[in-house]
Amino acid sequence: MTAIATAATAGASARRSKRRSMSRERRWALRWSYFFLTLFAMFFLLPPVYMLITSLKTSAEISAATNPWWVYNPTLANYAELLSSSQFLTYFRNSAVVSTVVVAVTMLISVPAAFALSRMRFWGSATLATGVFLTYLIPETLLFIPLFKMFAVFGDATGIQLINRWWVLLLVYPTLTVPFCTWVMIGYFASIPRELDEAALIDGANYRQVLTRVFIPVALPGLIAATIFAFTVSWAQFLYPLAFTTSTDQLVLPVGIITSLIKGDVFNWGQIMTGALLGAAPPLLIYAFLMDYYIAGLTAGATKG
Repeated sequence: MTAIATAATAGASARRSKRRSMSRERRWALRWSYFFLTLFAMFFLLPPVYMLITSLKTSAEISAATNPWWVYNPTLANYAELLSSSQFLTYFRNSAVVSTVVVAVTMLISVPAAFALSRMRFWGSATLATGVFLTYLIPETLLFIPLFKMFAVFGDATGIQLINRWWVLLLVYPTLTVPFCTWVMIGYFASIPRELDEAALIDGANYRQVLTRVFIPVALPGLIAATIFAFTVSWAQFLYPLAFTTSTDQLVLPVGIITSLIKGDVFNWGQIMTGALLGAAPPLLIYAFLMDYYIAGLTAGATKG
C-alpha cells in the first residue's frame, strides 16, 4: 500500500510539474505573440498615421525643420480645400461611378460563369476554369500598351474615340476583376453540397432557379468577398486610368490626385496626403463592416473545390 501511495504521489507531482511547464510555455507563447503583433501593427499603421499627421499641417510647417511626427498648428484647411474643389469632387464621382458599374458587370459575369464551371460539368470545364484564373496572373503592365494600340486602331477605323474617355475603364477593368472573382466563386460554389441543387432539380427547378434561389443565398459570403475585391481593384487602379485618360473631367481619383496636386517638381504634400486618406475611406468602411464575410469567402474559395 505504501508503494502504491508513493507511486500515486509521484504521478500527481509529475502531472503538476507538467501543467506548470505547459503553463509557462503558454505564457511565453502569448508574450511572443503580442510582441510580434505589436511590431506588425506598428509596421502597417505608421504610414497612415504619418499621412494623417501630414494632412493636418500647413505647407509651411511641412517644409520646416521640425519634428515630422508632431503637429504644432493643426488645421483642417487641406480637407476644406479639397472637399470644396470641383476637380476633386469630379474625380471622386468618376471613381464611384466606374467602381459601381464594374462591380455590377463583374458579378453579372463571374457568378453565372462560376456556377456553370463548378456544377454544369462539360468537356474541358476544369481546363477552362484554370485558364480563367491564369488570365488574372498576366500583369496589366504587359497589357496596357496593346490595349492602347487596339483602341487607337478602333478609333481610326470607326471614328469612335475610346482614348481619354472615363467609360473606357468599364471595358478594361473587368479584365482584372472577372477572372479572380470567377475563381473565388468556383471554389465557394464547389463547397456547397450537391444534394441542395439535386433536390431543387428533382422538384422541377431549372438551372437559373437553382442559381438564384439556392446558390446565391447560400454563397453570400463568397459573393461579398468577390464584390469587395472587384470594388477595391476598380477603386484603386492606377495604371489603366493613367494610360487611357488625360483630361481633368475624365480622371478618376488615384490619377487625379497625382496630376492635379503635383506641379512639376512642387509637391503639395498636405493635400496629397489628405486626398489619399479621403480616397481610402470608402474601401476602409467596406472592410470594417464586411471583413468577416470577406475572410469567410476567400477561405472557402481557397480550401474547397
